[in-house]
Amino acid sequence: MRKKKTDRKRKKYTAEFKAEAVRLFREAGKSYAAISQDLGIPASCFSKWVKQAEVDAGRGPAGVLTTEEKQELARLRKENRELRMEREILKKATAFFAKESR
Repeated sequence: MRKKKTDRKRKKYTAEFKAEAVRLFREAGKSYAAISQDLGIPASCFSKWVKQAEVDAGRGPAGVLTTEEKQELARLRKENRELRMEREILKKATAFFAKESR
């Protein structure tokens, strides 16, 4: 069984910070490791930012979602979850009132 990492919090980076880091990488010509070390972020995390920036710019592999598409998908999934919950509540309410009216 895996242990949860409760003592370590995941650091959040702003979109502006990510964009600036990617811009630095493109302009400086340094490696992922060098730039990420300079900025104090994990190299694996930074490489994902660079790859996502390529996808967002239309230069990524086919079938990979852009950041905007990922956000829309998350929004639609949330909306779908809420609608399913509302439908279940209405089903239960209908059953309750049908039972009460007998």
